[in-house]
Amino acid sequence: MLSSWSVLRFLVLLWTLHFAYSSEFFKPFNVSYDHRAIVIDGKRRMLISAGIHYPRATPEMWPDIILKSKEGGADVVQSYVFWNGHEPIRGQYNFEGRYDLVKFVKLIGSSGLYLHLRIGPYACAEWNFGGFPVWLRDLPGIEFRTNNAVFKDEMQRFVKKIVDLMKEEMLLSWQGGPIIMMQIENEYGNIEGSYAEGGKEYVKWAASMALGLGAGVPWVMCRQWDAPENIIDSCNAFYCDGFRPNSYKKPALWTEDWNGWYTSWGEKLPHRPVEDNAFAIARFFQRGGSFHNYYMFFGGTNFGRTSGGPFDITSYDYDAPIDEYGLITQPKWGHLKDLHAAIKLCEPALVAVDDSPQYIWLGPHQEAHVYRFHVEGLNLRQSGNKIGCSAFLANIDWHWAATVTFLGRQYTLPPWSVSILPDCKNVAFNTAKVGAQISIKTLDFGSPLPSIIMEPKELLPRYEVPFANSKNWKILKETVGVWGDNFTVQGVLEHLNVTKDKSDYLWYITRIHISDDDVSYWEENGVNPRLSIDRMRDVVRIFINGQLAGTAVGSWVRVVQPVHLLRGDNELALLSETVGLQNYGAFIEKDGAGFGGKIRLTGLKNGDIDLTKSFWTHQVGLKGEFMRLYGLDENEQADWMDLALDETPSALTWYKTYFDAPKAVDPVSLNLDSMGKGQAWVNGHSIGRFWSLVAPKNGCPTTCDYRGTFYDMKCATNCGKPTQSWYHIPRSWLKASNNLLVLFDETGGNPLQISIKSRATGIICAQVSETHYAPLSAWSRPAIIQGKISIEDVPPEIHLQCDSGHVISSITFASYGTPGGGCQSFSIGNCHAPSSMSVVADACQGRNSCSVNVSNAIFGDPCRAVIKTLAVEARCTSSLDISDA
Repeated sequence: MLSSWSVLRFLVLLWTLHFAYSSEFFKPFNVSYDHRAIVIDGKRRMLISAGIHYPRATPEMWPDIILKSKEGGADVVQSYVFWNGHEPIRGQYNFEGRYDLVKFVKLIGSSGLYLHLRIGPYACAEWNFGGFPVWLRDLPGIEFRTNNAVFKDEMQRFVKKIVDLMKEEMLLSWQGGPIIMMQIENEYGNIEGSYAEGGKEYVKWAASMALGLGAGVPWVMCRQWDAPENIIDSCNAFYCDGFRPNSYKKPALWTEDWNGWYTSWGEKLPHRPVEDNAFAIARFFQRGGSFHNYYMFFGGTNFGRTSGGPFDITSYDYDAPIDEYGLITQPKWGHLKDLHAAIKLCEPALVAVDDSPQYIWLGPHQEAHVYRFHVEGLNLRQSGNKIGCSAFLANIDWHWAATVTFLGRQYTLPPWSVSILPDCKNVAFNTAKVGAQISIKTLDFGSPLPSIIMEPKELLPRYEVPFANSKNWKILKETVGVWGDNFTVQGVLEHLNVTKDKSDYLWYITRIHISDDDVSYWEENGVNPRLSIDRMRDVVRIFINGQLAGTAVGSWVRVVQPVHLLRGDNELALLSETVGLQNYGAFIEKDGAGFGGKIRLTGLKNGDIDLTKSFWTHQVGLKGEFMRLYGLDENEQADWMDLALDETPSALTWYKTYFDAPKAVDPVSLNLDSMGKGQAWVNGHSIGRFWSLVAPKNGCPTTCDYRGTFYDMKCATNCGKPTQSWYHIPRSWLKASNNLLVLFDETGGNPLQISIKSRATGIICAQVSETHYAPLSAWSRPAIIQGKISIEDVPPEIHLQCDSGHVISSITFASYGTPGGGCQSFSIGNCHAPSSMSVVADACQGRNSCSVNVSNAIFGDPCRAVIKTLAVEARCTSSLDISDA
């Protein structure tokens, strides 16, 4: 018998298959714009957009991510187009798998959402080489992103390819498709000055070229202060409420609201409080904004070698409302969903006001913006003269709450907050008052992996792993230096010119002759020779006669490494490694990788030797890469050896094992804390680079204060821990059993401590006061719209929801009264309704989601003249586990 979750997955599959090949998703409509907003089918719209990058998830994940974005209040999905993924070899295109752009766009259309397609084709996006294919830099005479004929020809060819593809598939709005806007270039205004007059001409050309392709939808240039008159310039920043486009004829668009930040190896994890994010968005719409996009709503994963930087980690979670695994992050997702609903309630007023709203001074740091509009055919209790009204009340004081008087009523505004009044009377939402649930994501094994005994409050079980038996592991040593096709030239060639980014790795090998006089000189003077490299990036490993002598890490840093050389001939092998190519800045095609300046051997009797002028053998990649040791078939052809229990971890080692997937359908994580640096593959799929670099011990506040201007490390977490421990293995890449895991480790690690676990929301909490605002859904009830009852008479609700396929298995705490503490530490206060547990359990237990009114009518009044709060903590369990039991 199929479980409810299996039925749901089957229906989603049918939905996907039905709509993925549909040619029309909407009745064809035109898109334009005026000074106030994007105009869709003749109507101004206030639009919420969810940033989702299709290659950072698998196609199997796309439908669920899109649906969760829509449920969260998005009208639009926004994505870059990734040139290097679509044209890895010049003239050879890839639109399959994670790069099946057409399928992604059709899924968006079938969900009823619109799409803003940012063709660029420069993306930045912390993506390898900013999205440019590396072969582009090899074209004779090319200069990127300036008035250069070679570059412009290639750029136009690719942009035209994408626009024509969208036309052929009938995906533009006027064809009944979801695409309402496109973007040309990306954040070019930041670097335009570096190109002088060539930059100005390039901007004009790019705009003219894009408009000439006949897309029939508006084009955007973000962060482009001099965007031509017929291109919309837009804002990318943490705050955009003060942004104004460069022409009165254009609306205010926010193409990138950085609701998180990217992470680099060895750094802390950025976190942006949802209260501040909501404040910034409410201020944007309050002051005349009309289109807002989250960068990112779903961040995803940099599979393979797609992460840029250099040094950006494999996870691109971005502290997004939907996490890297496709799970909802609470309270961020829920609080922002409420914000979106409140903005939509104000949309009739926001689109009707043609110029500026009425501004009202409420105090030294307090202000109101009022939008009034004529209403036809509605019985609005608050406006007998049929004038509708919506207002935003802001308190931009960092420290103090303020009580203000607005239209004859008093309102208390928390610090750094905005209250939204859809009817200019009742508060529907305040950015600082979070009523959404908190979700605690847990990691656990599923059958048939070993079970774990979890201590109370322990969310991340200690290592007790399926890979702990050394008999499960095979190893193979990588060759140091030359192993296959190579070439020798005088001098040291630039890394990317040789590898073409086909591999992170490039060997440079030369020979050094040491005389008897040199050895005597060292012995007599007590000195050691040193290898000096003027400049290098990103990683270099120095081998002398096959033995690792030292490692250096950095971006164009100087290296001085003592080396032990023997009398006679010595082999010097340098392993140059990239960790993601530069993705941002001017002249990135000239940045390169590997070594710069001179490579010298110092401390010799007769002076330094300039090794730069020596003959060097260049060997691209690793032998294991060439043999495809990670492949399902190819790995069986290699001479693997059993891992011995007393094996000493060593540099440049391949490991392989097989494992069974955790049961159910929850996302899967691989913990690689015990390894060093390298790459990982599962069933032939690259899950990305891993590196156990530890973040600094300092710089993470014990509490995060949302108030005041945010910056990327204001509320950082994870100090003193590896920057990334867990790595996403998409479910679609797994079989039930006998999954191949292959690791290449450059520094030597311990595979016996690797663990694999399923990830899900295990604990959910919520806490809502009886003075909280009514649920946003109540505003659309007919009785409220018709004025039969007041929204003030609707009690607030507490809402709980587990992941799809999970149910609320138990209520571990419930108290209506004056509970203390917080999630996972709630306690009963002096005031407590005895019915609390039974009421909540009856409403919620055994269900995926539930709502409970926060009122005396439900729980009784345990203490008169006291403001009561309902606090609940519950556990979520897979419905499959319950059905199995």
